[in-house]
Amino acid sequence: MKRILLVLVLLCTTMAQSQEKTFEKEVIKISKRIEIITNQQKDSLKSKIIDIDKKLESGEISKETSETLKQEIAAYHARRIEKLVGEEERLLQLLVQDKTNGKIASSDNLSVAEGDDNTFTIGNKIFRLTLKDDDDDDKNDKKNTYNEVVNTSSRRTTTQFVFAMGVNNVLNNDQFSSLNDSDYKFWQSHFYELGWTWKTRFTENPSQLYFKYGVSFLWNNLRLEENKIHFKNGEFTEIQTYGNQLSESRLRHVQMNFPMHLEWDLSKNKTYDDGRVKDRTNNGVRLGVGGFVGFKLGTRQYLEYDDANGVAIEEVQYDNFNMNTVNYGLSAYLGYKSTSVYVKYDLNPLFKNTETRNISLGLRLDLN
Repeated sequence: MKRILLVLVLLCTTMAQSQEKTFEKEVIKISKRIEIITNQQKDSLKSKIIDIDKKLESGEISKETSETLKQEIAAYHARRIEKLVGEEERLLQLLVQDKTNGKIASSDNLSVAEGDDNTFTIGNKIFRLTLKDDDDDDKNDKKNTYNEVVNTSSRRTTTQFVFAMGVNNVLNNDQFSSLNDSDYKFWQSHFYELGWTWKTRFTENPSQLYFKYGVSFLWNNLRLEENKIHFKNGEFTEIQTYGNQLSESRLRHVQMNFPMHLEWDLSKNKTYDDGRVKDRTNNGVRLGVGGFVGFKLGTRQYLEYDDANGVAIEEVQYDNFNMNTVNYGLSAYLGYKSTSVYVKYDLNPLFKNTETRNISLGLRLDLN
């Protein structure tokens, strides 16, 4: 009987020691995981702050934006630590409760390797902490959000390729009624414009008011009615009837312009759940009002006719035809998304010693 009691005492002591040893091992594993969580989040925070400081030094973001980003990522990692460490504390409470109830598993009941710090057993349940995968998913979500904040803040200036085309004519003495007596063909006198613009928001935060500026090259064509040509007579340029029957009489002048506009872009901005606003442009109604200044690069007159022998003649006359070299004027456009109706009017005369001014109307494309 004594021998049986001795065996039972030894057995109970061995089981108790085994339980205490397993409990301590699980506590150590949880402590290690808490330490890993804390260090990982701190290292990640430090890396992102260094990256923000580099962007600040290079001028990609402003000081105000950098402080906002630092506060956001600090709050994010604080929430991550609170969430992940809270899960470990909950498991530790379950561990203590199971030890109190005598349900903690011995090392023989472990179905995973002892060295796996992410897998452990409490009672008859096996827990696997997928810290790496879960953290990567959240980190990727945050990385996407973080990059979007930087892009939104640094997108104060955008660029557009501009193409415009339409019809040309002239006004005399600033009178629209003079179009009725114009010497130029309305639908056959065309203009083409190619350029590049920059569109800068007036405020640091998203808004609807922009300053748009750039450079463009303009090809203006004016075709005369009724067999007429431009004739240079000293300091004056006259319109005269040509001796041969013309199939083409076109005056082309090429100029380089520097347009400037105030643009109201009514595109609807995107608002995120956290209150951040992403600026959107060229996605709604747009109105631009402004002007341009430039200079002429060259002028030519093209004449086509058949001579007395029926031979087709193409004649190109190189001269400035007393055109003003420097030109300036007003321009405006109104449209939706990238397409607009476009109007331009020169404030200075087309030819010296005249009150003839060029006017253009057409379609304009602003392509991001």
